[in-house]
Amino acid sequence: QVQLVESGGDLVQPGGSLRLSCAASRIIFSLYVMVWYRQAPGKQRELVAAISPGGDSTNYVDSVKGRFTISRDNAKNTVDLQMNSLKPEDTAVYYCNAGGGQKNYWGQGTQVTVSS
Repeated sequence: QVQLVESGGDLVQPGGSLRLSCAASRIIFSLYVMVWYRQAPGKQRELVAAISPGGDSTNYVDSVKGRFTISRDNAKNTVDLQMNSLKPEDTAVYYCNAGGGQKNYWGQGTQVTVSS
């Protein structure tokens, strides 16, 4: 029933920017912590950024602090990830996740490739 759809992934040069978006449907969006994860081939999935249900609290993995910003719009059921000063090590599939209670939902992912 729940659907999360990511968009915005692309091939960009180092130092470039991208804005990822995740649109949720069939969910009481404002009840969920929204999280961006990423996974590169051969590596573990890692949490990139998280935002509380009301949008008043955020957390970031150290490697993206100061470069990435997570935000949400509960009226539109969307969560975004603004990615600036991109580095080759940011290359991964980025996944949107909604977590609440015992429920956990995932999108299909969007590919971000940072390369010169």
